[in-house]
Amino acid sequence: MTTNSDLIKIFTGRDVLVHLLKNELESIGVGAMIRDDFHSSALAGFGGGIPSAIDLYILSDDLEKAGQIIEDFKQENI
Repeated sequence: MTTNSDLIKIFTGRDVLVHLLKNELESIGVGAMIRDDFHSSALAGFGGGIPSAIDLYILSDDLEKAGQIIEDFKQENI
């Protein structure tokens, strides 16, 4: 990871779809981070978030490398 990179949200969806896209990105060497506010707040004892709205982030530096995979995935799964 480079220090000048920002995380950008590339996808929001159900758990299964987010993990599928994350695995595809990692297969080409693009790291991805999942953010699940609903699950996190439930573990902390709070209510909040939407169970089907899990976010997937990548580094902005990786967007060009990952762009085609993201677009293909969205066309096939949305």
